[in-house]
Amino acid sequence: MTFPQRFTGKTVLVTGAGTGFGAEIAVRAAQEGADVAVHYRGSRAGAERTAERVEEAGRKAFVVQADIAERAQIVRLADEVWSHFGRLDVAINNVGDVAREQMSWRDITEESIDHVLAVDIKGTLLCTHEFGDRMLTQGGGAIVNIGSTVVARGSARAPQYAAAKYGIIGLTKSYARAFAPTVRVNVFAPGFIETEATLGREDWKSGRGEQLRGDTPLGRIPRPEELAGTALFLATADASHMTGSFMVADGGYNMIGA
Repeated sequence: MTFPQRFTGKTVLVTGAGTGFGAEIAVRAAQEGADVAVHYRGSRAGAERTAERVEEAGRKAFVVQADIAERAQIVRLADEVWSHFGRLDVAINNVGDVAREQMSWRDITEESIDHVLAVDIKGTLLCTHEFGDRMLTQGGGAIVNIGSTVVARGSARAPQYAAAKYGIIGLTKSYARAFAPTVRVNVFAPGFIETEATLGREDWKSGRGEQLRGDTPLGRIPRPEELAGTALFLATADASHMTGSFMVADGGYNMIGA
């Protein structure tokens, strides 16, 4: 399979690239010509495998660890990436906690609320802040924050997750205004994705997946590699007049918009 070379000569950072959607975005960026910083928090083996795949695509990989819930670690992450590559053209803030193990709003805990908001809102905000500030200094760049169509339908299962993804829209619009016109900041909102973690969920295995496929106009739930290039679109020259936007790819499940 051939890929468009939208990132030739560019450097791309993907947070949470050890597994799932983040790993596929990192690999797709490499297939499109980018050198890639592969971030992980706990899954070093996964990050190293992603880095191997980046190198198999003929590009350079740099593995970096940080807990994005802590500002000092985000600053260190940025220091390491800029030191290694000299600049960063694209940041994909993919890390997020979906409270996957929670099957009902009745099971919510204060600990889960604090963790989801700390990772999804605080972490994404601080990454956008730190990476964007440095991109302003270097004279350009693009940031894509990974959101969710949960903001369209809400989540009876995990209200804290829906709240966090709403927060990402607010911080994205705020920094899009702050960084314009030098750095663009957008949200990419996928619907359901059949990652290994999703496929392993008990509700998914007991009929939820089949129900969602039936409710989706395009009739299927995509694998993460199918949406990796879509997420990266917001960082390309073809999206040069997009900032502060919310772009959906969910097979028509929500049909949101005007």
